Amino acid sequence: MIKTNPIITLLSAAIILCGSTAAVAGGVNSNAGTSSFPFLKINIGARAVSMGGAFTGLADDESALYYNPAGIASYDQKRFIAGYLNYFDDIQSGFLGYIKPIKRDKIILGFHISYLNYGEFFETDSVGNLLGNFSGGDLVLAGTIAFKKGYSWKFGATTKIIYEKIQNFSAAGLAFDLGAKYSSDREYLNAGLAVQNLGFQLSGLGDETSKLPLTLRGGGSIKLRRMPLLLAADLILPVDNDLSFAFGGDYSGLKPFYIRAGWNTFGSNYRAAKSQDSWAGLALGFGFDFKESLHIAYAFTPGAELGDNHRITLTGGL
Repeated sequence: MIKTNPIITLLSAAIILCGSTAAVAGGVNSNAGTSSFPFLKINIGARAVSMGGAFTGLADDESALYYNPAGIASYDQKRFIAGYLNYFDDIQSGFLGYIKPIKRDKIILGFHISYLNYGEFFETDSVGNLLGNFSGGDLVLAGTIAFKKGYSWKFGATTKIIYEKIQNFSAAGLAFDLGAKYSSDREYLNAGLAVQNLGFQLSGLGDETSKLPLTLRGGGSIKLRRMPLLLAADLILPVDNDLSFAFGGDYSGLKPFYIRAGWNTFGSNYRAAKSQDSWAGLALGFGFDFKESLHIAYAFTPGAELGDNHRITLTGGL
């Protein structure tokens, strides 16, 4: 009987899931803009974002609540995450999460809330007369459960209630995330698979409902044994766009200070047809440990003509 490395098995499955259904497109994907609640695809966590969003296999901090719910099964104490995103234009976003082990640390529960505020818009009539202002936003309330299977395997699932409102119109949805993670001895190697936003729209802004932004993710990470460097890579396939690739690194040789960088090929979507900005997709960031169990991280991601993004995240124990 041939023995197969579980990490290779998971990564191969990720390539099959993503690669077999990805289409090579010369322009805009024909499915772009066809899903409801697109804000669900906005990455969270300054550390993960500064590594290009390559976090499905790594999933080793509190932002695993978003990337791969199986990742929170590593915790044996209460944890929290609080993040803020200064997004494009006047759009603001935030994320707040809590993780708590129960039943002698065999089961881990997590809860999080995230929001996206669109800012204010001018309302006009058909000839351009100003009628007033209106706003809009999105909200997610989520609960996660995760557990270990031996030392190496972890599994998790998340249920999400989604709400969106623009002016006097609103929409709601129900979604689920499923994740699995494998870790080698001392976690030098990690691999993971996740399915995000598996569910349906309960009501739409208009008379019709549309599909959710179902996303398949697969990835892995490696911690170099003779160098204080962690490398990670992801394959990401949303149903409403092309396959994208993310990779990044986390350098810890200056502890308690960390330097991070990454790249996500999805950044090409931010550039206009004749754009000369080749930096969209790049991610840079840093982090700092303080007061024993607290960590603060910052991430910068340029968005070409749309503008630049700034994220800050605080994580720690309770």
